[in-house]
Amino acid sequence: MDTASSQPKEKLRQGFKKYLNPFMIGMWRLGLGPMMNMTPEYGGQLMVLTHTGRKSGKMRRQPLNYAIVDNEVYCVVGFGPTSDWYRNILANPRVQVWLPDGWWEGIAQDISDSPDRARLLRAVMIGSGFAARVAGMDPKTISDAELENLTQDYRLIRIQRTAARTGRDGPGDLAWVWQVATFVLLFILLGSRRTRRG
Repeated sequence: MDTASSQPKEKLRQGFKKYLNPFMIGMWRLGLGPMMNMTPEYGGQLMVLTHTGRKSGKMRRQPLNYAIVDNEVYCVVGFGPTSDWYRNILANPRVQVWLPDGWWEGIAQDISDSPDRARLLRAVMIGSGFAARVAGMDPKTISDAELENLTQDYRLIRIQRTAARTGRDGPGDLAWVWQVATFVLLFILLGSRRTRRG
């Protein structure tokens, strides 16, 4: 890929990394992940993948579109094999996923060479909602050949869930913020009413 054609893609990737990804992770941490999945045909199906940094050893989080096919979780590396999270899961395939139905441990595997690639990729792209259209495709009507052409740099990832998780550091770990905010708001409202009466 030449430098001129890769610049817009790189700017888009940096925009996601700097702004949209932290916002989506924050929404999940506030307990609003399932709400973000209420209109998958528009906003897409969103999950959070927790993986381990290959150099730092620290846990990292990546919001992704996904599809569940035959009880397995599938996602794609839309920005190609240089994506940090992709290189991290190659180094350590043990991951966690935050899904609307719960928090899971799992094993991630690149299955880009699967004979079912087109079918599985199409399912993920349908699950991406508007993002597929931003990438220039309608995954419900596009032919397999066109889909393959537009996604030739994409890597297809399967996540096999191995165990359910509970505890700290999972989805909703900041849900207490809503309780504190509600208490503070009620305190302010009640205080302002007393001031008006006085």
